[in-house]
Amino acid sequence: MGGGKSPRHEEAAVTTTGTVRYWAAAKAAAGTAEEPYAAATLAEALDAARTAHATDPEFGRVLLRCSFLVDGVQVGSRDHAQVPLSQGGTVEVLPPFAGG
Repeated sequence: MGGGKSPRHEEAAVTTTGTVRYWAAAKAAAGTAEEPYAAATLAEALDAARTAHATDPEFGRVLLRCSFLVDGVQVGSRDHAQVPLSQGGTVEVLPPFAGG
C-alpha cells in the first residue's frame, strides 16, 4: 500500500478565440469597435491589442484607465493574468464615463 499521491499536473492555458469590443474613448483610440482575440487570459488579449495598436500611444494610455467585462462579468481588481477567456467569448473594454 504505497499511500502515495498521484502527481499534480498543472493545467496548461488554452488559447481561445473571441471578440474584444471597445467603447467610447477606447473605440476611438483603437480605430475600431471590435476585433478578434486569440489568447488564454485577459492579460494575453490586452498585450496582443497593445501590440496591434502600438503605433498609437493613446491606445495604451486609454487601456490603463479602462475597466473590463469578460463574458458579462466584471473583472474588477483581479489579476488579468488570472482571468481566463472562453472560446467564442467577449471582452468589453470600458473607459470611465462622465456623468451618470
